[in-house]
Formats: sequence, C-alpha cells, structure tokens
Amino acid sequence: MQIKVLGLVEATVNGRSVVPSAAKPRQILALLALNAGQVVQVPTLVEELWGDRPPRSARTTLQTYILQLRRLIGDALAASDDGEAKEVLVTRYGGYLLDVPEEAVDAHRFTRLVREGHSAYDAEDHVTASRLLRSALEIWRGPAVVDVRPGMPLGIEAVRLEEARLSALETRIDADLRMGKHKAMLSELAVLTVQHPMNEHLCAQYMISLFRAGRQWQALDSFKALRNTLVEELGVEPSTRLQQLQHAILASDPRLDREETAQLQGLFA
Repeated sequence: MQIKVLGLVEATVNGRSVVPSAAKPRQILALLALNAGQVVQVPTLVEELWGDRPPRSARTTLQTYILQLRRLIGDALAASDDGEAKEVLVTRYGGYLLDVPEEAVDAHRFTRLVREGHSAYDAEDHVTASRLLRSALEIWRGPAVVDVRPGMPLGIEAVRLEEARLSALETRIDADLRMGKHKAMLSELAVLTVQHPMNEHLCAQYMISLFRAGRQWQALDSFKALRNTLVEELGVEPSTRLQQLQHAILASDPRLDREETAQLQGLFA
C-alpha cells in the first residue's frame, strides 16, 4: 500500500486506488496514514470527524466508515491474494491501526529526509544537507491533505508538516548560501519573500544574496518592505538580529561575503 498526503490524498494497493469518495472516510484514511504503525484511539477519530459535538451514533457510524475503507482495501488485495483488509486496517486496543511501513507514506519519507538533512547541516556537510532537504521538499505536491476538511487532530498534523516544510526550505537555502550559491538563489528568494512577507529568516537570506550579488540597494529595499509590513500588520519592528543585518549591509561589512562563516555570518540565525 502506497499513500500520499502531501497534496491530494492518494492511496493505492496493487496500483488500484483505495481512496473513498466520501469526505469523512477520507479524513480517517489521512489521519491513520499520518500515524502509520500506531494505534489511533476511537475518541481521537470521533473528535476528528465531529469535533466536540459528536452524534449519539458516532461510534457506530465510525465503524461503518472503517468497514467502507476495509472493503476498498480488500477488493484491491483480492486481485493478488496478498492477504485480508483487516490485516492492513487493524482493530486494536480501543482504536485502529494502519499496518503499513512508514516509508509507504510520503509524509514519513519527508520527515526522515528532513531529519537526515538537518543532521548533515549541523555536521557542516552542506552538500549533503542541500541534497537531502531538496529531495524532501520535492515530495510535496501541494498543501498537506488539501482535499480534506480536517478536524482538530488532522489539522494539527497538517500544521506540523507545513512548519517542517518551511524549516526544511530555510535550512536548504542556508546550506546553498554556505556553498556560495547566492546568485542562483535570487529568483527563488524573490518569490519566497513575496509569499512569506513577514518571514525574517527568508528576508535575511534574500538580503545577503542580494548584497553578495552587488545589489546593496535592493537588499536594503527588501528590509524596508518587510519592516513596513510588520509595522502595518502587527505594529512591531523587525528583530534586533535583522536590524543588525541591515546595519552590516549599510556598512558593507566584509563578513557578509564569507560563505564559510556560520549562522548567516553570525548576524542572523
């Protein structure tokens, strides 16, 4: 069984889709996939489907949805005699478990690659870090579980994955900057700073790339744009670290040209 949740929810067994068309069974499949190999308790599934106002028939209806999923899985398994659906979608300890390897779920592959990429970056192996994190980011096909209206448990998982995605992106760019690829990063960072107009880390990366490319005035304009957004939207100034970076650019601080200096030239982490 192969499952994708980083984008549209997709699940196949023997090349055959087992994604239910109905919304709530699809919610269950997504939540079980994100917890592959772990028991998801019935109260958690009830909360996912109905929040804090479940109907009296919630547990019975949940069982019906589980049976629908098993029927889809079972029909796909029957084509190859690979076992029974109840061995894949298992009832256990007051809940249900999707018994598939973690690597069968794209979100788990993403998490593993990100973990390995961060470890490589911490070890100052920037080539490996960039490669691993780029591979992790390429797994994404859109927002997590984009075709599911999530309840709180699934929503928390989706937010966690989106935060991990942004962290991986920032660290991958850090690794590329440490390898002196500032010119190659300019177009990507130009788009990212528009998409994330209040993200100081991306702004700092863009400012440094622009400065190294000989565009000091554009680097300062980027700071000004972020500052205006923060003041107008939140009534706050940029962080001290970003202001220090602005001052360094104004002074043409030579440290900004040293790719080998850690933590974005010691001015912004």
